[in-house]
Amino acid sequence: MSPVALHTLFEALAYAVGLRTFLWTRRKLAPQAFAHDDHVAWVGVGAIVGAALGAKLAFWIDDPLAAFRDFPALWHLLEGKSIVGALLGGLAGVELAKKIAGVRNSTGDAFVLPLTVGMCIGRVGCFLAGLNDHTYGNPTALPWGVDFGDGVPRHPTQLYEIAFLLAQYALIHARRVALAEPGDRFRAFMLGYLAFRLLVEFIKPLPYAYLHALSGLQLLCLAGLLYYHRDLPRILRVLFARRGAWEPR
Repeated sequence: MSPVALHTLFEALAYAVGLRTFLWTRRKLAPQAFAHDDHVAWVGVGAIVGAALGAKLAFWIDDPLAAFRDFPALWHLLEGKSIVGALLGGLAGVELAKKIAGVRNSTGDAFVLPLTVGMCIGRVGCFLAGLNDHTYGNPTALPWGVDFGDGVPRHPTQLYEIAFLLAQYALIHARRVALAEPGDRFRAFMLGYLAFRLLVEFIKPLPYAYLHALSGLQLLCLAGLLYYHRDLPRILRVLFARRGAWEPR
């Protein structure tokens, strides 16, 4: 099977498994937030449309030279996408859909496990796709560098991301009682992932430099972290407090 076909297979698997996991977690974690079927539909539509638009917009911002090559032809505009953009766009879409549907409760916690599972599966596909996927890292002399087909050992940033996502979920799950405010688990997920991507982008090829140093994805990560800046100190205290400080007595 070709690298492109493998990537497509794992991407489809990520969506399918992620959806099934969401249906399970929303019944378990947030039944009050999805009290009616139309709530599920509105939130689902908001998440899908927002994620799709955000993923494309992020690609255009991150690599405008590739995206707008041969403009006004649209082919290159439709080629790429980004998880960072999908997350931020999905967040905006869900919040808008909740306002339209009159959903006041937080629905974010139900997305943490599905996103973790789906993103991990998807990154396996990115890893197997090699150079075709453009998600690899810069050349490295470290012993775990991976040759993706051009004879140059590179940081396997896809595997770094899988390891981070699993470790992050383990921490959030361990602190689930202390993350008591509705939506706190999702806030912790977003803060952690955006911070990780902000840092890991420094060891990946820079398609287009803003401010002489930052990629478009890093700017989007900073924007997302700024959105959650009021929650950041509290979430950090909860996640990294000594055990006795957060456990219920």
